[in-house]
Amino acid sequence: MAQYDVVIIGGGPGGYNAAIRAGQLGLKVACVEGRETLGGTCLNVGCMPSKALLHASEFYEAAAGGEFAKLGIEVKPKLNLEQMMAQKAESVTALTKGIEFLFKKNKVEWLKGWGRIDGPGKVVVKAADGSETTHEAKNIVIATGSEPTPLPGVEVDNKRIVDSTGALSLPEVPKSLIVIGAGVIGLELGSVWRRLGAEVTVVEFLDRIIPGTDEEVAKTFQRALTKQGFQFKLGSKVTGAKTTGKGVELTVEPVAGGAAETLKADYVLVAIGRRPYTQGLGLETVGVETDKRGVIGNDHHKTTAPGVWVVGDVTTGPMLAHKAEDEAVAAIELIAGKAGHINYDIIPGVIYTKPEVATVGKTEEELKAAGVAYKVGKFPFMANSRAKINHETEGFVKVLADAKTDRILGAHMVGPNVGDMIAEYCVAMEFAGASEDVARTCHPHPTRSEALRQAAMGVEGWTMQA
Repeated sequence: MAQYDVVIIGGGPGGYNAAIRAGQLGLKVACVEGRETLGGTCLNVGCMPSKALLHASEFYEAAAGGEFAKLGIEVKPKLNLEQMMAQKAESVTALTKGIEFLFKKNKVEWLKGWGRIDGPGKVVVKAADGSETTHEAKNIVIATGSEPTPLPGVEVDNKRIVDSTGALSLPEVPKSLIVIGAGVIGLELGSVWRRLGAEVTVVEFLDRIIPGTDEEVAKTFQRALTKQGFQFKLGSKVTGAKTTGKGVELTVEPVAGGAAETLKADYVLVAIGRRPYTQGLGLETVGVETDKRGVIGNDHHKTTAPGVWVVGDVTTGPMLAHKAEDEAVAAIELIAGKAGHINYDIIPGVIYTKPEVATVGKTEEELKAAGVAYKVGKFPFMANSRAKINHETEGFVKVLADAKTDRILGAHMVGPNVGDMIAEYCVAMEFAGASEDVARTCHPHPTRSEALRQAAMGVEGWTMQA
């Protein structure tokens, strides 16, 4: 029976980063992963392939939709969907092979198969051929991630009714696509297929898109998507789906009550969120329980069972790869006797559409609900010279700062490249920075990043470029 300091169940962003950090700290570590490739949902059928298609489809639309022509570049693009999918697959393969290299570099053993806990300190790995091996571990880290949440009455067959995985590999560009759910996944994948020629309708239960984000950002973002051709049916619930030979018929009703209607489309994408993956993990053998949603609770990354830890989508908090990575590092450092810590108030979120959406910290709605006195600084990309030259003036940067101390409480952006720029505010907030700190920091000109500074200036009313 093999013995380890740490055995990690799951090879996604939580699992593989935990394994690498454990190797760096000199722990004897193994990572259990049943897929043929490492990287979990994120690298294989999530973050990475979706970004590959977003990137390619953005170029295609720029060429086909007149943006290139406006710049004096006249082309007539022809879509090669097969090649677009092939380059996506090549990128994913390169990334997953990179994780394998990092495992070898840091002396991490990959136990190929599906893992389950079999009592204290024991992990059983079931290989593809059905054989099982048992491994002893002083510490077990559960990093099994999440899976798409099903919608009652709408059965995913990944032919006509697809989940996020199926939406990454449609065999054709739909003439019409209905997306159920106006969250990150639905809007990103909806953007891909809209750019390639599909008519996209988004059906959302709530009366707004991207729930949980700053309301002003959400409204601005929805206006931008509507101008691009998205249609939205908000405050609507899907009560049934019928697959026909060439498409899908959805029954949709107003949440507030009213007559039902039938929507027809070539394909339907169910994107109402994700749920923790805990199936067959053997949690009962160590007395670990989940809540009704399947979430495993934690106290500083520890479960209720001694020596059993949990990180990533399978536990509390936002289901984000970078949150899982941070938790993985903190958990392993605690195991190694170090001071692992995460500031959950500073975990950014990004939507990689065009325009992008990026957010960190508290929203105005949260501050109002908590009775916190705050000031707002805002700057539109319309007034940013680089954005104007690049014809990407949609959106704004908004900074929220404590009215008394000027400490930055949140930053919310919709616009070009904000997914990268949000990191500046993450760093400022990590160091308990004030809006004046950003306002008095020199930013290069002409860059989009100047909007970050100008918005910070706006907190005290001295924005200079608008």
